[in-house]
Amino acid sequence: MSMAVVAMLFASCDDSKKKEAEMQAQEEMRMQRESDSLMQLEEANKAQMADMEANSIAAKAMANSDLSTLVSALQAADMAQTLKAEGDYTVFAPTNEAFSKVPKATLDNLMMPENKAKLQSLLQYHVLQGKMNAADVVAKIKEAGGKLDVTTMNGETITLSEKDGKVMIKDAKGNMATVTSADMDASNGVVHVVDKVLMPKM
Repeated sequence: MSMAVVAMLFASCDDSKKKEAEMQAQEEMRMQRESDSLMQLEEANKAQMADMEANSIAAKAMANSDLSTLVSALQAADMAQTLKAEGDYTVFAPTNEAFSKVPKATLDNLMMPENKAKLQSLLQYHVLQGKMNAADVVAKIKEAGGKLDVTTMNGETITLSEKDGKVMIKDAKGNMATVTSADMDASNGVVHVVDKVLMPKM
């Protein structure tokens, strides 16, 4: 009788140990699955970010040889990263020829490290928060009665209008720029190429 009780006790102990081992194995598998899922999610996020950066406004500008001066200015102003990041931006991008119309002394001065804040302000004057493709711009100009004032990233205003089917931009100094090429689509907004550098009040 006592032998049978002892045998039952051992069997009961063995069952408990088996159950514990099974539960532990299940928990380890669950944790491994969670870890794998997190790793997959992280890898997917990294791939998505890499894809977004590769198709960002900054990347599109870097790939366009006509915008190399703008790219140099963005890098000098530490703004290239901003235009690689997530968000919706509308950028009026002056060509190299547009920058060549700015007096060389003025441009050289702006590119100096001590004038980074002024350069940032100048470049931010070419950026709007939110994506506006050409059709949106034209529709909003018409809604506004032919002239549309918009606030740029540096807090100042530019005035958009339409002439002979082209979008025109009036800056704070009264200069007029023309959008020569519209709707360069990017993962974080859109780029419209302009033939003049827009000048804020500064």
